[in-house]
Amino acid sequence: MTGTKNTTEQTIAGLSPDGGKILEGVVVKSAMKDTITVEVERYVKHPKYKKYMRRSKKFLVHDEGNTATVGDKVSIRETRPMSKRKHFILVK
Repeated sequence: MTGTKNTTEQTIAGLSPDGGKILEGVVVKSAMKDTITVEVERYVKHPKYKKYMRRSKKFLVHDEGNTATVGDKVSIRETRPMSKRKHFILVK
């Protein structure tokens, strides 16, 4: 029964039972209330030249309590949409 209760609590909190994607990145902006901007970098192999290129993307992340500051390395997890562009929450 505890597994069912935990799943129900996660659903109410907006988390899927599998948890969603977990990404790591650096906080680049924290000027908004309860929202930070996190830049996530990844490496992609060029199809023709086989060289690895660095690609980055910025995500808006829900930060309850405004705990993160610019320059912090953070983990974020995918969740239900909080707004038009905010689909991640701060894990740590």
